[in-house]
Amino acid sequence: MAKVLRMSFKNEGGNTVSISLDAPKDTLTAAGVEAAMDLVITKNIFTSSGGNLVTKADAKIIDTAVTDLYTPA
Repeated sequence: MAKVLRMSFKNEGGNTVSISLDAPKDTLTAAGVEAAMDLVITKNIFTSSGGNLVTKADAKIIDTAVTDLYTPA
């Protein structure tokens, strides 16, 4: 199974912008993720076509399972 941490923000234009990180640590906490998201906003680490990221929207760990049905020779 593959895990991805997806952090979503609202930008100055009111649009949702998501940042995804592969293989988040199992020790990750909600408080740690919120602190990282606050840092992204206050330091303007990322920007988007709709402007700077201004508020946190949500954060999720997404767990996916991949089943190969066909693999070419």
